[in-house]
Parts: sequence; structure tokens; C-alpha cells
Amino acid sequence: MGIWVALFFAIISISMKKSIALNKECAEEKSKIMGLISDYFTNIMSVKLFATQSFEQDRFFKLKNFFINVAEKGGTYHTWLYGGLSLLTSGYALLFVSALIFGYQNGIVSPGDFALVIMINFNIINTIFQLSYTLRNFIANWGEVDQALALLEEGEPTHLDQPKATALKCHSGEITFYRVAFQYKGTEMLFQNKSLTIKSGQKVGLVGYSGGGKSTFVNLILRLYDVTHGAILIDDQDIRDVTQDSLRKNISMIPQNPMLFHRSVMENIRYGRIEATDKEVIEAAKKAHAHEFIKKLPQVYDSLAGERGIKLSGGQCQRIAIARAILKNAPILILDEATSQLDSVTESLIQESLWTLMKNKTTIVIAHRLSTLLHMDRILVFDKGKVVEDGTHSELLKKTGLYKNLWCAQVGSLSDESSKNNP
Repeated sequence: MGIWVALFFAIISISMKKSIALNKECAEEKSKIMGLISDYFTNIMSVKLFATQSFEQDRFFKLKNFFINVAEKGGTYHTWLYGGLSLLTSGYALLFVSALIFGYQNGIVSPGDFALVIMINFNIINTIFQLSYTLRNFIANWGEVDQALALLEEGEPTHLDQPKATALKCHSGEITFYRVAFQYKGTEMLFQNKSLTIKSGQKVGLVGYSGGGKSTFVNLILRLYDVTHGAILIDDQDIRDVTQDSLRKNISMIPQNPMLFHRSVMENIRYGRIEATDKEVIEAAKKAHAHEFIKKLPQVYDSLAGERGIKLSGGQCQRIAIARAILKNAPILILDEATSQLDSVTESLIQESLWTLMKNKTTIVIAHRLSTLLHMDRILVFDKGKVVEDGTHSELLKKTGLYKNLWCAQVGSLSDESSKNNP
């Protein structure tokens, strides 16, 4: 019995690594198929507009066939494995039953002993086989669990508050980068021990090529990532020493592509300040020039925005996001192309609201249209993870640098377009 049990679990132990690898591979392929299906229906309008149904169908069948091959490979391996274990068990059962029969025939084993040993051995065999099947199911599910854990590790990093973290006391909204450097996993160091201060109430524009470091700069202030070296201070408080809730309650952000909840318009705007009254929500909507289109919705403020705001246009979602920021009224404001999806008439109206919102607030504006930054107090120019220029619009134009090149390129494009429209 001892030899059989040891041999049984030795085979299980040796095969476990291979089983986990096969099930992990199967889980990965299953995840790809589910991701493709989700992506297809999320972007169904693009699929229809670009007439790529056949292309998407081919991609699906390729993934499906590969998944079937991987599943069959795993199934074949486990069939041979458990078939071998069954054969080993049958051999052991045959051996001990033969020994019992021999003992019984020679008067060594009584009928009672014969029945007792048979019952004990078969109970042990049944228990061990149930244990092995439980282990097999665990290994099968481990592939999916392991992938889920990997996705969590690769996703947006989360940071725990320090044990003695206190609430941020944001008096003026001054932001200081002190010898800051940051590095994404497996990439080059960004910012290279950069020190700078954004004074209270200052309006600062961020410009540069895509991937230059603008979004990372903002994400570090929001503490979506922790700096690798140095420190970021708000009103002389290291943001790592304050609670994340208090930090983000003092910062309003209007993203380029705001995501809305599948809840009412009223609830989506109120998300800026949960305790706000209906009157305050409506007032914020008016300031964001959202009230006009909301009144035309079937259920007005009780109308559902749809999942990710799918029932509203991009411009409407953006106005709701602006209303949300107006309602929050935090001392630090971050705008990421906040008016990029608005028509020129609505944009001019909302710019007035945004300038009102910016009053007495420390404001950071990420912009690709440099014309929106003409009245900024200061402009930071990013390139390859560094702040390469720092100054006002007029100061930067006097230099022969990246900002002047970007400005000339945009002004030239506008001039060319104007000349085409007005021959």
C-alpha cells in the first residue's frame, strides 16, 4: 500500500508542472477569444463603417482553432496521465486481491479479515482518486487564476497609504517637483532628477510630441504612480505621506475621453461631489453649457448616459465631465484636451466657463493645439521624457527650440488650409 501511494503521488507531483503550463496556455487562449468578442461588440460601429466583418470573423476563427488545438493537447496529456494512474491502481488492486485470495485459500486470512482488508483498501483508493481529481480541477483553474493575477500586476499600479498618512491640507495648491526621476518597468528613466515649482494659481500648459512625458507628469501628481527618485510636494507636503483620497479630492481632472457610468446624467455630474444638491448639479451643468442638451433628453436629468456614455455624443460627454469638475471645485485643476471634441461655437462658450473655473486655481493644461495656451502663465515643453523648455508663449517663440517648431508647423498648416478655403 505504502509503495503504491508513494508512486501515485510521485507521478502527480512530476506531472503538475506540465499540467499547470498546459492549463495556463489554455486559459490565455480562452482570454484572447473573450477579449476579441468584447472588443468586437464594443467597437461594432467601427466594424460596420469599415466593412471589416470578414476580417474580424477570420481573426475569431484563427483564435478559436488555436484554442481547440491547445485544449486538445492538454486533454490528450491528461487522458494519458489519468489513464496511467488508473492502470497503476488496477495493477495494485489486482495484486492485493490476489494476495488475499491466496491467503484465504491457505487458511492464513479469515473471511472477516478478507472483507475488512478489501473494504479498507478500496476506501483508501477511492479517497486518493477523489483527491487527485480535486487537484486536477485546481490545476485546471489555476491557469485562469494565474492569468488574472498577472493582469492585475500589469495593470495600473495601486499604492497603499502610509500607516501614518494624514489628510492633505491644500491651502494654495503649489506643486513642487524635487529632483524627480521616474522609470516604467523595463524602460529608460524619465525626467532625470527634475526640479520645478508650479506656483499657487499659476496656469501651466504642457506640450510636446506624443509619448514625450506629459501624461506621466500628470499621473505622478495624481499618484497613479510613485516617483522612482525624489519627491512631489503639494503645499510642502509629500504626496506619499498623505492619503490618496484626500489628494485626489483636491484635484479635478477633465480627461480627453471622459468615461461615464451607466447611470443618470444627474448622477454622473454629481459624481464630482456626491453630497451636492440637485440645484447645484443643474447650476454646474449650466456653467458647462450642458443644460441645453440635457433638457432635450427623453427623461432630462434622469436620462441614462449608457455604458461608458454610449448614448451621448463625445461633445456631450465632455460637457458633463466639465460640469463634474465645476461641481467639484478643487483647488488644483488638470485639463487634458478638455475641449477637443466640441464644435467651435460650444468651445468658445465653454472656454469662458473654463477660465472662470481656473480663477484662483493651480491649473495644468495638456494641449496639442498650441493656440489654446496663448494666455497660459507658463508652458512646459516635453520631449523624450524630459522638460526641454520652460517659459511663456512669447519667450519660447524667441528661442529656436521645439516649441517654436511646433508653433510654426501648426500656424503653417492653418495658413495652408485658410488659403485653400479662400483662393
